[in-house]
This record gives sequence, C-alpha cells and structure tokens, in this order.
Amino acid sequence: MPLALLALAVVAFGIGTTEFVSMGLLPQIADGLGVSVPEAGHLVSAYAIGVVIGAPLLTGLGARVPHKRLLLLLAGLFVVGNTASALAPGYGSLFAARVLAGLPHGALFGVGAVVASRLVAPERAARAVSTMFLGLTVANIVGVPAGTALGQHLGWRYAYLAVGVIGLVSLAALAVLVPHQPRGEGAGIRRELRAMANRQVGIGLATAVVGFGGCFAVYSYLVPMLTEVTGMAESSTTLVLALYGIGMTLGTLVAGPLTDRALRPTLYGGLIVLAVTLFAFSFAVHVTATALLCVLVIGAVGSLITTPVQMLLMAKAEQAPTMAAASNHSAFNLANAGGAWLGGLVISAGWGWTSPALVGAALAVAGLGLALLGGFMDRGDARGARSAVIAGGTPAPEAAASTGTGTAATAGAEPVARATAAGTGAGEPRTR
Repeated sequence: MPLALLALAVVAFGIGTTEFVSMGLLPQIADGLGVSVPEAGHLVSAYAIGVVIGAPLLTGLGARVPHKRLLLLLAGLFVVGNTASALAPGYGSLFAARVLAGLPHGALFGVGAVVASRLVAPERAARAVSTMFLGLTVANIVGVPAGTALGQHLGWRYAYLAVGVIGLVSLAALAVLVPHQPRGEGAGIRRELRAMANRQVGIGLATAVVGFGGCFAVYSYLVPMLTEVTGMAESSTTLVLALYGIGMTLGTLVAGPLTDRALRPTLYGGLIVLAVTLFAFSFAVHVTATALLCVLVIGAVGSLITTPVQMLLMAKAEQAPTMAAASNHSAFNLANAGGAWLGGLVISAGWGWTSPALVGAALAVAGLGLALLGGFMDRGDARGARSAVIAGGTPAPEAAASTGTGTAATAGAEPVARATAAGTGAGEPRTR
C-alpha cells in the first residue's frame, strides 16, 4: 500500500475525532457558554448539517479541480472550521463554526476514496479505501477519548484546537505524499449529476441511510442502556465506547479484502449479521459479558458495511464517482440522525431502554431489503443488456450504467476492482 494512504488515514482520523469529541464535552461546553446541556447537544446536529450540505455542494463546486488540489483545499477548510470552533466567543458563533467544520467532511471522504482506489491495482481498490477508513475507526479508540480527556482537564476549546493541529499535519502529509491526479476534459458538475441520477446510486444511498440507521439507534443510547439495564458504572462506559471502536477497526480490516472478492455478498452478509446481533442485544444487554460481546460485534459489522456501500456507489456512478462517494457520508449522517430519533421515540413511548435495539434490527432488515432490490435490478439489467447484444443491438445507457458491464456490482460476486477501474476512464485517469 502506498504512503499516500497514510496521509488519507490521518485526514480520516482528524474527521473522526472532531465528529464525536463534542459528545463527550457537552457538560463543559454548556458550562463555558452558559447554556443548557440539550442546547449544547445541538452543536452535534450543527456538525451533521454541515456534512449533509457540504458533501454534494463542495464536490460539485470542485468537479473540475484536480483531486490533490481539492483535497488540500478541503483539508484547509477543515483546519479553519475547527480553529474557529476553538476561538468562538459565544454559542451562536460556535454553532456556525461547527457547521463550517462539518462542510468538508463528506467531500474529504468522497474525494479521498476515489484517490485511494486509484493509487493501487484495481483488484486491491476496496482494501485501499478501507485503509483510509481505518483512520476513522482508530479515532474512536484513541482520538475521541484523548480529545475528551484534554477538554475535560484543560477546557473544551483545547480539544478543538488539537483537532485543528491534526488537520495541519494531514494537510502537510497530503501535500507531500499524495500524487497529482488531473481531471480529464469531460469532468464537471453536469457529469457528476448525471452519474447521481443512476437509480442504483439512489438505492445505494437509501441502503446506507436505512441499514446503518440500525447501528445509530443503539449507539446513540448505548451509555444509558448499559447503566440502566446492564448495571455498569458510568465511569466504565468510556471503555465500552473504546470497545465499540475496536470492533469498528476489526470490521474495517476485513471489509476491504471481502469487498474486493465479493461486493454484494459482503453487503448482504453484513446487514444480516447486524440485524441478528441487534435483535440479540435486546436480550443480551441484561448480562455484562454478553452485552460487551454484542457491542464489539455491532461495531465490527456496522463498520464492515461501510466499504461495500462506498465501492458500490463508486461503481454505479462510473465515470464520475466523486459526488456519489461523498454523498455516501451525507447518507450516513442522515442515518445517525434518523436512528437516534427513532430510538428516542420508542424510549419516550415507554417501550423501555432495550427497545432501540429492536428498532435497529428492523432498520437493518429494511436496509437488507433495499440492498437485495438493487441486486435483483442488477440481474435484470444484465439480462436485458445481454439480450440486446445477442440481438445485435446496443444496451441502453441506463442499463449499461446500472449493470456496470464486467463489474463486481453486476452479480455481486466478481471482484469490485473492475468496477473501480471503469471509473478511471478518459474523464479521470488512474495514477499509479
């Protein structure tokens, strides 16, 4: 794996740290700004708003910008947003700074995923993307606990300032290690939007929103579930969250090779295991050992789903995969908001602290249904394309784009590498 992937992993580490560190510092932020804890909690939503808006907006604006230059601009915006968060004088300015910090999140992951896939041989594309995602998972083990401890001891502003320093380090690493990747003559916003119009891209994004929402239905209420039902001490829940991060890391490590080998089966299997584990967690949470085991598996399987969804979207967007890859992270943030909302809804309805796990299982099953629908549509489009060729015709553009002729996404069992290679055509050349 090239050293450029290390630079991309550092970027992902900084993003993962700033995304979740606010959750552990809400009491300190509330005290410092003279607001209530629920009001401080809106700052988490502010960051998510930035992600949802920024992913399609910034990738669209940068559609003609060479990938390396775009990465540097986005990393610079990341530094500005987090530095502004550290220096914000009041609640309103901090809210705006968190939106600003979230804007480059999805675009950095989307552009980074495309760059990572083109740094290696086609048959190793998913492994390269999952290597970048490792930075995000390690942030949950190291970055978030360290940032939380720093903010609790020195003040919450120092946590955001530390993230800004991480951003500067990633900026330097990107400048030195990532090779130039020029955009072709056909690159542009219209091309990206045409790729987004592919129905399989829409189904892939919906799968991410619904299926991954199952993880967040539980993760959002994991601490009160463990303290109220399992009976764990509140002081030990930080270690449990780190265990979740370890699970995420393990899932990311196996996601790349599995996705390179069989994209759709990896996605199907991940959603099935997630649904079963979330359902089991509603019963296992009563015993400490089984609760911790389920936490580890949920983290691993949730992270396992990320890479095949990312690669599927890049394959279906074909010649212009950047906006689709970035929009995947908007979808995951919508999953975060939706899963947390539904989990809170059933708790408020009096169904008990374990009810979010059942909601999560239902969402995972619904996500599996959407993924299977995409697979069935692939097979139908592939049969239609073959019939057209046999009859001496040419497959319609929609069918050709949907099947990704010769790609892993077609039947879900061939290597995804060819699908990624298809996205390195004349419009955006591959850089070795």
